[in-house]
Amino acid sequence: MNKARVATVFAPYLLVSVVYLVAQATDLVAVSTFLKPLLMLLLLAAFLYSLPRIRSELALLGSLGILFSWAGDVTLGAPGDLSFLVGLGFFLLAHLAYIVLFLRRLRMRRLRLAALVYLAWWVGLVVVLAPHLGSLLIPVAAYGLVLGAMGSIGLSCNRWIAIGGALFVISDTLLGLNRFLPGFELWQIDTIIMLTYLAAQGLIAYGAIRMSWAR
Repeated sequence: MNKARVATVFAPYLLVSVVYLVAQATDLVAVSTFLKPLLMLLLLAAFLYSLPRIRSELALLGSLGILFSWAGDVTLGAPGDLSFLVGLGFFLLAHLAYIVLFLRRLRMRRLRLAALVYLAWWVGLVVVLAPHLGSLLIPVAAYGLVLGAMGSIGLSCNRWIAIGGALFVISDTLLGLNRFLPGFELWQIDTIIMLTYLAAQGLIAYGAIRMSWAR
């Protein structure tokens, strides 16, 4: 793998991510709104350009994960429960694409006992949020189960993917707590959610690229 080439093609994603996070943290709404739909598209371009072969199952599944995430980014921020459910559905599809990718192309070892941490996380999150979810309990619980499965299976891949999966779980946990748990407050919560999310996506893509070249 040509690391200089990968660094070059990932540079636009990293640069725009930094600008987006600064704009979000400083309430430059027009800038952050404009940049958000570009983030996953830049990551997709970097991902595909860095692979040794574009016509491969790895490229297809990785692209689906990023594209479904892009669709989730576009819809999740809109007001109303319907937009939230649609966005949740897109991210659910993204996680399913990543799960299939991990299992079929990126797994290096058997699932570790540490994966049970994700099961405990899911149970705890559902218990905490259940009283506040109402009719959203089942879709949110189902989404959390798939998200936890993605994170746990990521532990059987390389360290980049394992860290990326964990950051994805952290990001969505903060999003759920911020949206549904009364009284939950954290400084710059929206920026932290996006920082962990963008790092997660970038690390998963980078980990997949390293695996594709190694094989």
